Formats: sequence, structure tokens, C-alpha cells
Amino acid sequence: MKCLILEDGSVYQGEGFGAAGETKGEVVFTTGMTGYQEAITDQSYADQILVFTNPLIGNYGITLADYESLEPGIKGVICHQVAHHPDNWRMQTTLPDFLKKLNIPGIQGIDTRALVKKLRSHGTMRGQIVNSVAEAVQIAQELKQEDLTQGAIGRVSTTRSYPVPGSKRNIVVVDFGIKNSILRELAQRDCNCIVVPYTTTAERILSLHPDGVLLSNGPGKPSEMVDAAKMVREVEQYLPLMGICMGHQIFALANGAETFKMKFGHRGFNHPVREIATGNIGFTSQNHGYAVKAESIAATDLMVTHVEVNDGTIEGLRHKKYPAFSVQFHPDATPGPHDQQGIFDYFMQMIDQGKEANQHA
Repeated sequence: MKCLILEDGSVYQGEGFGAAGETKGEVVFTTGMTGYQEAITDQSYADQILVFTNPLIGNYGITLADYESLEPGIKGVICHQVAHHPDNWRMQTTLPDFLKKLNIPGIQGIDTRALVKKLRSHGTMRGQIVNSVAEAVQIAQELKQEDLTQGAIGRVSTTRSYPVPGSKRNIVVVDFGIKNSILRELAQRDCNCIVVPYTTTAERILSLHPDGVLLSNGPGKPSEMVDAAKMVREVEQYLPLMGICMGHQIFALANGAETFKMKFGHRGFNHPVREIATGNIGFTSQNHGYAVKAESIAATDLMVTHVEVNDGTIEGLRHKKYPAFSVQFHPDATPGPHDQQGIFDYFMQMIDQGKEANQHA
């Protein structure tokens, strides 16, 4: 038996799978119907325990090709039922064995509908997966006092720069917890990328003479990224810049906007987003617990380009003076709908226009 204990004292009993140990983290949920491997290996879930709302996961196994990171920072996995006999021609291992190898505990058999309803009603909570409920009251009290996501980006960002070779455009990618699918989208557009740590300065980035800069997704609190915001303020004056998810929030902070923690965030692959200029609505892949405050935009040089249809939160920003923009959703859409992959093409056009202007200057 394994149990999930929440900071409010709630206890959910189930059966363990994956790693045998105990774990704790911020308990969040995803509404995605598939893509469990990509979600589990997405570093935006670092220091979190992920609840899957789809009642069955693991049914098509695990394959190396679908990793978003090789050493995911997720703390635990919760589902109603894990598949006991997965089958797929691409499968290399099972989900339980995969989690065991990565030392990530899982728990199945609990009422995930009741758990998600609680999180939707009361907001994201800290939780701990344990092997015994003997000290549930004490554990709940301790969870209330802990900040489980402090410094998350520092734990998942690369510590050394590395290249992802290409031939056409030179892109510096700042790694706040990057998904492999973002690099794959850039590679498909013939980009020669250098991935750098989140602590990289503007001086260092400019010394690499890139054609553009991309700010990646990542976990934790955007307000911690003070130095990164300073870097963005300097770089955006000279180079085309694109931000995704955490990169979007840092771009907003760099330009004087503010962020706030959402009640339970957006996590899944079915979030409708409206582009303000055209009125077009596309479905998007999302994974974030913070958003940009709409009322903080007016005093900045930013304009809102996209909004979430369901709750009206900001999903896209563009700078009024510089060739710089950001989106809160994941245009790489792995997994998820491909409605917004054209965002990468827009970035390429912005870069090409900048290069052409420089040639004629």
C-alpha cells in the first residue's frame, strides 16, 4: 500500500508502482488524454507530483524517441490505473519499469476524480507519497511550512553550453528546463543552435553573434529569475527574441509586467487560445502554474497578442519597439495539437528580416 497525504490532512490510499521510496512535491494535474511519457519527462514538472486525469496510463509503454529530457525532475506520478500489459510496436519498456529506473515513485488505485476536484476547488497543494499513514498529521503540518519549488530552474538547467548543429540560422537557446521538442522544431527549420545555461549573461550571448535568441520553458517561480530578466532587457534591443512558457513570463518581467500564481494552472493539451489580431482560435499544449497579470501590461511597451478562451489569461505578448515576442503555450506541441507550430515560422521570418535589414544597413 502507498498513500498520498496532502497539506490539508487529506489521505488517499492506493497501490504503489515505479520506485519503492517516498517523495514529496507540489501536487498538480494534467487534462491530457495521452502523452504521459512526454509529460513525465517535461522539466516544467520538476519538483511536482503529477496527477493524470485520464483513468488509464501506460498502455503504449515507453520509447526513447519520446523523451523530453533524459533526467526528469518530476517527483511522483499518480493515476487511477496503470496498464499491466502495454503493447506498441515502438515500446522499449513499461511505464512502471521506466519510473523505477528513474527512481520516481508512482501510486495507482486512488480516486483521481475526487483528488482533482479538490485541487480545482482549493488550488494546488503540497503533498507526499508515503508507505504508511502513521504520521499523516505531522506530515501534513510539515508540508504547510515547506517551499518545494524554490530554485527549481537551477536544478534542471544545463550547466554547460552545448551545440545542436544546423546550417541556416544561428540561435542561442537559453535553457530554463528545455523540452527536446523545442530543439527538434528549430532543427527542422535548419537552425544552428547553442544551448546555454539560464545564468548566461547578455554580454556572453551577444559575443556568440547569434541571429536570434529563444527563451525556453521551465519550472518554478518566474520572480526568481531576476538576472535572466536583466539579460533579456539588454538582448532584446539587439536581437530577435522569442519566449516560450517560462520564457514568456521572464520576457514579461523584463519589460515591467508582473506575474501571479494561478489557482491550479493550465496543464494539458486542450487549451483554446484566441489570437487577438485575427480572432482565430487554436488548441494548445500548456504546462504552467503562473501567468502574467493583465493589469500590469498597460504601463509597459508590451501588447497582448493571445488570450486563453476559458479564463482570459494572457497567452502571448509582443514588444512594441523591438522584434521580440512570447507565448505562454507550447507551440512545439509534443504531445498535443499542432495548431500553433506556425509560431516558430513567425520567429524565423523575424530573424530573416533582421538579417536582411542588417545587410542593407
